[in-house]
Amino acid sequence: MPLDLSRVRNIGVCAHIDAGKTTVTERILFYTGRNYKMGEVHEGTATMDFLQEEQERGITIQAAATTCPWEYKGVDYTINLIDTPGHVDFTIEVERSMRVLDGAIVVFDGKEGVEAQSETVWRQADRYEVPRICFINKMDKIGADFDFSFKSIRQRLGVNPIAVQIPIGQSETFEGMVDLLSMRAYYFNEGELGSVVTEKDIPENLREMAELYRHELVEKAAEIDDDLMEKYLTDEKAITSEEIRAALRKGTIAMKCFPCFCGSALKNIGVQRVLNGVIDYLPDPTQVPEVQGVDPRNTELKIARPHDPAAPFSALVFKVVSDTHGDLTYIRVYSGTLSKGSRVLNPGNGRKENVSRIFAMHAKDRQPLDEIQAGQIAAVIGLKHSMTGDTLCDPDAPIVLERMDFPEPVISMSIEPLTADDKKKLGEALQTIRREDPSFRSSYNDETGETIISGMGELHLEIVKNKLVRDMKIGVKVGTPRVSYRETITGSASDVRGKFVKQTGGRGQYGDAVVSVSPITKAEAEARGLEMKDGIVFQDRISQGVIPREYIPSVEYGVRQAAASGILGGYPVVNVLVELVFGSYHDVDSSQVAFEQAGALAFREACDRAKLSLLEPIMKVTVTTPDEFFGSVAGDLASRRGQIVDSEMRGNTRLIFAEVPLSEMFGYTTVLRGMTQGRASSTMEPGEYRLMPDRLRDEVLQKA
Repeated sequence: MPLDLSRVRNIGVCAHIDAGKTTVTERILFYTGRNYKMGEVHEGTATMDFLQEEQERGITIQAAATTCPWEYKGVDYTINLIDTPGHVDFTIEVERSMRVLDGAIVVFDGKEGVEAQSETVWRQADRYEVPRICFINKMDKIGADFDFSFKSIRQRLGVNPIAVQIPIGQSETFEGMVDLLSMRAYYFNEGELGSVVTEKDIPENLREMAELYRHELVEKAAEIDDDLMEKYLTDEKAITSEEIRAALRKGTIAMKCFPCFCGSALKNIGVQRVLNGVIDYLPDPTQVPEVQGVDPRNTELKIARPHDPAAPFSALVFKVVSDTHGDLTYIRVYSGTLSKGSRVLNPGNGRKENVSRIFAMHAKDRQPLDEIQAGQIAAVIGLKHSMTGDTLCDPDAPIVLERMDFPEPVISMSIEPLTADDKKKLGEALQTIRREDPSFRSSYNDETGETIISGMGELHLEIVKNKLVRDMKIGVKVGTPRVSYRETITGSASDVRGKFVKQTGGRGQYGDAVVSVSPITKAEAEARGLEMKDGIVFQDRISQGVIPREYIPSVEYGVRQAAASGILGGYPVVNVLVELVFGSYHDVDSSQVAFEQAGALAFREACDRAKLSLLEPIMKVTVTTPDEFFGSVAGDLASRRGQIVDSEMRGNTRLIFAEVPLSEMFGYTTVLRGMTQGRASSTMEPGEYRLMPDRLRDEVLQKA
C-alpha cells in the first residue's frame, strides 16, 4: 500500500546550546507514545542522547533520528524527527540534518531570546531553505519574558515571526497559554505529566493583550493571502481560524513567516500544541520543491525528481554510523521506492551497492522494514563505499544530488599509539571516524612520524580521543591542541621554471614546467567562473603543444600535492591561482612522474618568490557577562588580539560580540569564569582566515 505522503513530516529540532532541544524531543517521544517514561538530560537518561559521552556531559553530540506517530483531528500522521546538537564543535551534525529535513522546530530560551548559536542554526536552515516554526521554551524560568524573546526573533534574525499563542503568566506564575486562533486558554497544571489539558475562557487580565496579539495575527495572515486581505478590509471578524491556519501554512512553506509557540518542555507545558503546529504549518514531502540533481555522465544536464514512489529511486546519505554488524547508513529517500535486497548505484564513485536490510530508527533501537518510499528517512545496512553527502540512485536512471559543504577544521593535535598492536588498530579506527564525521581529518607526517588529527574545536578532539580509548579500546597518547594555520602568497610571481631531469643510464626522467602564481580568494574565483579546489585554482594556458596534453594533469597533481604539504611550515597553501604557461618535454625520457615533480618544484619556487605568509583562523566570540565585569572582559579580549565588533545590553546583562584569533583562545572559559566569579559564559564559532602579523608568524614557524 503506497504511503500517503501528506501525512508525513520530516522535521528537526535545533537551537542554541542549552535552549532545551533534547528535553523538547523527549516530551515529543512521550506524548506520541514512543516512550512510556520521560528521559531527562540532567539525569543522563535522555533517549536521544544515548552515547555515554552525551549522558555524562549532558549535551548532544550527534544527531539522533526517530520515527513517531501523532494523531491530530482524528487523522494519524508519521513524524520523522532528528534531534541536533547545539554546540558549535558539532555544527556539521546540524548542517547534514538540515540538508534532508522538510521543516524544523527552532527552540529559543524564554529568558535569553535569540543567542549566538541560534543565529548560526537559523542561517544553516536558510541555506537549505527549510521552513520553520519557533518554540519559546523555558517560560517557567526566572526572568523569562515572552515579549522580549519574541521581539528578539524579529530584530536579531530580521524575519517575520507571528505569535499563535501567548503565555498565561511567566517565570514562577507560568501555567499555560492562550491559543490566538481559537481564543481559548489551555492549562497544563493538572493530570499526569502534562498529558491532561484543560480548556477554559481567557483570564480577564489577559483579554486585552490577547485581543492585540490576535489582531496582529489576523493582519499578518491577511498580508500573506490576497483573498484573506479582501475579507480583512471588509470584515475582520468574519475571518475563521481555518482560513488563518491555511494562510499561515502557505506563508510558512514559502518562508515568509514563522509561527511562534511558547511553553516549558521541562514542566511538560505546551509540547502537544507544538506537535499540532508541525502538522498545521510545516510542509509534507510533496510540498517542498522537487529535488534537483545533475546527470553524472553530463554534469551540464540538470535533472529534477518528483516526490513519487513510482519515479526512479534517488536518495541522499546524510549520516554513517559504524556498528559491530556493519555500517548503519542513514538515508533520506527523495523519489522512488527502495526494497531490502536491492542493488543501488553510488554515481559519485561509480560503485554498485547492496542494500541488505532497512530499518526505521528510534535513537539506537531499530525496527526492520521491507521497503521505504519517497519522503521517508531510514537507516540501511550493506553499503560499503558510501559516505555522508553521497547520492544513491537507480542504476538505470543515474542522478547526482547536490553535495553538502563541510567546514575546514581549525584545530589539530598529534596522537601516538602506545603499542605496536595499537598502531595497527589506530589507522583503521581513524578511517572509521572520518567516515562517520566529515568535519574530522587525520594525516600522517612522514618526517616526524606523527599522526595528526584535526577538528572543529577542543571539545570535538577530546570526544574523538575518548571514542578511540573508551569505545575502540586503543591506547593513545595525545599532544596539546594546535591551531590549523594556512599558508598563502601576498604577491605574484611570473614565469617560474621547475625542471626535473635525472639521467641514470638507460631511460632517464625529464619534466619541465613554467608556472605563474597570483593571490585569489574563493569569492573572486567564483566571480570569474573558476573552480577552486582545496584552496588552489589551476589553469592550463599551454599552447602549440609545448607540453603534450597527457602530462598536464600530472603537472596539476604535482602542484596540488606541493600545496597540500605546505612550504613555509607544513601548513596547506590556499588562495593561489596557478597558471601553467610554458614548458618542454623529451620524446623518450618524459613521464607522468617527471612532470609531477616539475609541477611541484615550479610551484614551490614561484610561491617563495611571491612572498609566503601565514593565515590564522579568527573565531567569532560571544561573551554574556554581568555589566559590572564589562571592563575586565573587554580588556582581556584586547590582550588576546581581539576586536570587539558590537555589544548590547539585555536587562543587567551585557552581550559582547568579538573576533579573536583561535590561538589566543585556549582555556578561555576557565579564565573568564575566574574573572567574573563564574557568572559569565561564552560561545565561539569559526569565522574566517586572516593574515598573521609578521612577528607572530615567525614565532609560529620557529615552533613548527
